[in-house]
Amino acid sequence: MLTRYFKQVQERLETVEKNEKPTMLAAAKKVATAIQAGGIIHLFGCGHSHVLTEEVFYRAGGLVPIKPIFIEPLMLHEGAVQSSLLERQHDYAASFLQDQDFRPGDIVFVISTSGRNPVPIDVALAAREKGAFVVGLTSLEYSRSQSSRHETGKHLFNTVDLVIDNHSVLGDAVLAYEGVEIPFGPTSTVVGATILNAIFAEAIKEMADAGFAPPIFLSGNIDGADEHNSKLIETYSERISLLS
Repeated sequence: MLTRYFKQVQERLETVEKNEKPTMLAAAKKVATAIQAGGIIHLFGCGHSHVLTEEVFYRAGGLVPIKPIFIEPLMLHEGAVQSSLLERQHDYAASFLQDQDFRPGDIVFVISTSGRNPVPIDVALAAREKGAFVVGLTSLEYSRSQSSRHETGKHLFNTVDLVIDNHSVLGDAVLAYEGVEIPFGPTSTVVGATILNAIFAEAIKEMADAGFAPPIFLSGNIDGADEHNSKLIETYSERISLLS
């Protein structure tokens, strides 16, 4: 199983690189342009999708102007089942969207592998309404196989400006074994983390090529990092309070 899982992940990463490279490059250009113009990058996801918003936040070797949207009832630690139920609720997003500082020129990544639940869709719609450019990270195979739970009948992929397909299978699990009735071995997190880090790496190159110094965190476990990082944090702390 160990070898089979590695193979499945590798195959999905190769599929993403082959099929999603144009959209990832487009996303990277948008990210680079936004940062050079003083914008920031927001990320939102529910349940396990929120893990990806933490992966790229305050990250050694990662971009500084990253703002994850942390809504604790939609995570897992306050109640896993409850978080799933809340994600399906119409208008639940209204309880926190008024606090989000989406602006024209910002980029918003909305992450949902199934792409069918109301809350991520409402976040995407709200961000676009405020003039931000919205990127959806989702699975088209998964989304197209399941009806939308949103009142408009739309999925995430048809509510955003740019769609990146993580090529997850229906149900996310890629492994099977004799005597085990339920598929197992999800891939959306490892593939999603690779997609986001690849986009931001390309954005850093774009900024450097344009003669703009990319704002990158240095690992806090390297001498001199605190001074380097504190200057960058000060630059963005007004809009990203979580950096304080």
